[in-house]
Amino acid sequence: MESKIGKYLKLGNHPVAVLWKGEMPEEAIHFQEGKWGCVVALIKAASKGKVACATRATTVCMGGRAGLGFQGYEHGWIEYFLSTGNENIANSEHYKKTPELARVFTDTIPRVSPKECLVFKPLDMVSDDERPECVIFLVNADQLSGLVTLANYDMESQDNVKVRFASGCGQAVLYPLSAEEKGDKACYIGLTDPSARKVIDKEQLSFSIPYSRFLELEQEAEGSFFATGTWDTIQRRI
Repeated sequence: MESKIGKYLKLGNHPVAVLWKGEMPEEAIHFQEGKWGCVVALIKAASKGKVACATRATTVCMGGRAGLGFQGYEHGWIEYFLSTGNENIANSEHYKKTPELARVFTDTIPRVSPKECLVFKPLDMVSDDERPECVIFLVNADQLSGLVTLANYDMESQDNVKVRFASGCGQAVLYPLSAEEKGDKACYIGLTDPSARKVIDKEQLSFSIPYSRFLELEQEAEGSFFATGTWDTIQRRI
């Protein structure tokens, strides 16, 4: 399907559909088993027209396995790597002040029901018999402003867009996967993880929408502020 929202945003890339599959598509690019790779690179590849795939076996990064919903964090190493390090971890990330705070984070991320493969593909390559779990937009600040405004356009509440601390893939994938599974309408800004930013364009953030909510927002887009002179002014400079 072609996204109305994407047209209004003047995206220079593809909205990325995220789907669970029972097996890896033949055409999918993926990391080799046992070799580390940042799974945010798979999202980026899909935004450029590729079909990409991750499995538990091809996702070596512990943060990636947790961030894609394949498994939770295993204790004993990750809480030190995310915080202060220890005698065995010299180059820790210092993203949490203490191992105790890091452990609270690892214990409280969402859990989802995974299948064998998680596929990332351009939204316009999704077939009629496929149903994504969520849609990810890679956007600049102007485009992000439009998505945040649209996500609140038809809602009584004003907190329908959230930012959560997590790995980049956890922000972009895990939280909207969980939202779709629970029937939640929350959308998520992501890729604020400094480690993930090393593989993404410097002006980009992610905006992830549970698929059920995405379908609603596609219907709302045409009657919204996207048709106003204000957005036309912003659109001309995108």
